[in-house]
This record gives sequence, structure tokens and C-alpha cells, in this order.
Amino acid sequence: MTTATATPRVRQTTPWVKRLTNGRVYLGALIILIWGLGPFYWMVVTALRDPAYTFDNTPWPTHVTFENFRNAFDTSRGNDFGRALVNSVIIGSVTTVIALVVGVMAAYALARLAFKGKYLVAGLILSASMFPVVVLVTPLFQLFTDIGWIGQYQAMIIPNISFVLPMTVYILASFFSDLPWELEEAARIDGASRFQAFRLIMLPLAAPAVFTTAILAFIAAVNEYLLARLLSSDKTEPVTVAVARFSGNDPQVQPYAAIMAAGTIVTIPLVIMVLMFQRRIISGLTAGGVKS
Repeated sequence: MTTATATPRVRQTTPWVKRLTNGRVYLGALIILIWGLGPFYWMVVTALRDPAYTFDNTPWPTHVTFENFRNAFDTSRGNDFGRALVNSVIIGSVTTVIALVVGVMAAYALARLAFKGKYLVAGLILSASMFPVVVLVTPLFQLFTDIGWIGQYQAMIIPNISFVLPMTVYILASFFSDLPWELEEAARIDGASRFQAFRLIMLPLAAPAVFTTAILAFIAAVNEYLLARLLSSDKTEPVTVAVARFSGNDPQVQPYAAIMAAGTIVTIPLVIMVLMFQRRIISGLTAGGVKS
């Protein structure tokens, strides 16, 4: 006696339902795109307008001029935007390099080595990112005043490292933990030391994650404002502080157009960098997300 097995019925999706679903997806993506790029677009539009038409509500550039970009670099009013750009690059680059050197080794140790208190150390590193910056302002200001660091680069680099390092360790540790152990073991069997296996085998494999972390760390360091506002001087202030202190011809009128031009100058290189390396960034963020 044979028994008939029921064949599962595949539900057919009608074309109009599929089009409606795709339409909702595209509409949602469009809303998110406008929401994210809207402020940046309006900043560029305002930067390209004549200062007399700063508050024009036309959604496209009118009375186009590049005077605002010249005013952003004009030092006759006490603004030194060019120096501030160099300061931001110095602070961001040094912070990123130090955070990567320390973060890569710490992440590797947490992911690949077994030692007592390993999870406690990982918890302490990650908990450091939970401290609000405003709580650290007064102690750091007092400390750096006592040791004469106010207005020096290290007064901003060292706090930035403490803010960037937990993110660096978190991203890289999750990546290192998903790399195959067999490659490292094979290198050890061939006579390589643990450090040689790390430097020659594991670190090149982690290049996408390291590159992604470097970009995120640099952006985070450049965007810091609160501590930089209190701990920097005229010669070491980054762009976030310099733009906030912009002054125009009339001390009673805020130079919004020049501020928008300065913001555009700062933002566009970061956007270009992300667009150029978007594949590597995505591969670094998603690496290790699927276990084999």
C-alpha cells in the first residue's frame, strides 16, 4: 500500500505585488538618501550663493559665486582656516596611527590568545567608550594646565586616542577571531614565531578591517569639538573650532555663507575618500560576519 505525500504549494507572487514591494523598497531608500544628504546639499547650495542671498529658500544655487570660499581662507579677519586644516590632518593622522598600532595588537591578543582576565580586559576597554566626553572636560583641563600642555597637539591627540581605541579594538577583535587558526598554526609549524605569524600571515589578511578602522578613526578624531575647543590654542585649533570662531566684516553678523563654504571644503574630501574606497570599507565592516 502506497501513501501519497502532500506536495507543498508554492505561493505565486503576482507581478503587481512584486512591483509594489520593490516600489516601497526604492521609496524607503530614497527617503533615507534625502534625509542623509539633505543637510550636506543645502550646505553646498548656501556656500555657492552670494552672501546677500544667504537666506534665499530656493532649493538650487542662485546668484552663484565663489567669494565665500575665498572668504573662508581670508586671514585678514583673524580666521586661519588653512592652518586649522593642517592641524586637523596632524591630529587625525597621529591619533589614527597610534590607535591602530595599539588597537591591532590588543585586538589580536584578545581574539587569539588565552590568558587570565581576558574578558575582563575586553569589558574594560569597551566600557571606556561609554564615558561621556563632558565628564572628562574638567579633569583633563586641570591636568593639562598643571603640566603645561594647554594649546599643544598632545592635549588633543591623547584624549582622542582614548575615544578611538575602543572602537578600533572592537572592530578588529571580531575580525581576528573569525580568521582561520590553521594558517597561523601552519606558520608556527614552519618555524615562525608568534609575532612573525601575526605580522606576515594574520595582519595582511586583516588589511580590509584595518583600512576600514583607520578611516573611521580618522573621521572620529577630526570631528571632535568639545575638548578641542577648550584645550587648543590659535596655532593648534582644528577645523571644528576654527569654523565655530569664524568672524565676518560686521562683528554683529554671523558669516553663515563663509561657514558653509568652510564646511563644504572639509566634508568633500572625506566624501570622495569614502566613495573611492567604499568596497574596501564595506568588505572590512562585513568581514567575519558569516561563519563557515
